[in-house]
Amino acid sequence: MTKEDLRIVFMGTPEFAVETLAALVDGGYHVVGVVTQPDKPVGRHGSTLQAPAVKQYALQHNLPVLQPEKMKDEQFLSQLRAWQANLQVVVAFRMLPEVVWAMPRYGTFNVHAALLPDYRGAAPINWAIINGERRTGVTTFFLDHDIDTGRIIRQLPFDIPDDADVEYVYDGLMHLGARICIETLEAIVAADGQPRSLPQDEAQAVHAAPKLFKDNCRIAWDTTARQVRNMVRGLSPVPGAWTMLKAPDGAETMLKIYGATLTDRERGTAAVGTLSRDKKHLYVACSDQLLQIDSLQLAGKKRMDATAFMNGVAEVEKYSAV
Repeated sequence: MTKEDLRIVFMGTPEFAVETLAALVDGGYHVVGVVTQPDKPVGRHGSTLQAPAVKQYALQHNLPVLQPEKMKDEQFLSQLRAWQANLQVVVAFRMLPEVVWAMPRYGTFNVHAALLPDYRGAAPINWAIINGERRTGVTTFFLDHDIDTGRIIRQLPFDIPDDADVEYVYDGLMHLGARICIETLEAIVAADGQPRSLPQDEAQAVHAAPKLFKDNCRIAWDTTARQVRNMVRGLSPVPGAWTMLKAPDGAETMLKIYGATLTDRERGTAAVGTLSRDKKHLYVACSDQLLQIDSLQLAGKKRMDATAFMNGVAEVEKYSAV
């Protein structure tokens, strides 16, 4: 088999997936079509439709595009079959029904932003940082009936610096994902469509990576300063870790925190969540010590540094994060 024998359908939606699709196109692989999410309403009134990043790239390179609302829709399935793909590649898309992933002769493989079986789920990059991991990576695996459980084809590691946020790791894994996809395709070609793959070891499936919602992005100040800082790193810049800022009169305002620094300042007798300051820095009391807050945003305001916040809030010490 040569790579020209592969007829590939690519499935993906965000910018993260574009890097891999571009690697396929630039590498001379035959991408017969692209499947992505429907255009999304944007703007104040949702009156404007914005095409997914993958669709924008596909149209720029004259690749056919399908945007099904439902993956089991008969019209979509008929159009997908008409492309006569013998392999499908999935990056940051959605759960596929068996009628889709089992369609090609050589199957469907996914590029996942974690070292499976650990961190199965929708938000592996965020949760790896939130949990304080020092290493993550990318995995290619064949899709099967359950989410992120298929046979592993390739894995590549990626180190997470102690000060890295989601943006840094996202960018690194985006490029690494493109690389591992090409390596996986080369393995498929070399093995005549049957590359070596291994079942996942369930004993290594320690952490989950569920989808992020407002509730699981709220900071728990009764944890350690390091745990809070990791949560801030793991949610910055998007969607942002948040808390409620309680004023002396009891009024509460949502506050997002985008940057924080560990200190050696003891908490003392301060109640968890209490704000304090010195001439240059803002702190919040965690369960073990004070955490320095560097970058934040009040609801309805622009993102600012801690100095600007302290200049705009009188008697900071009378406020608390809850």
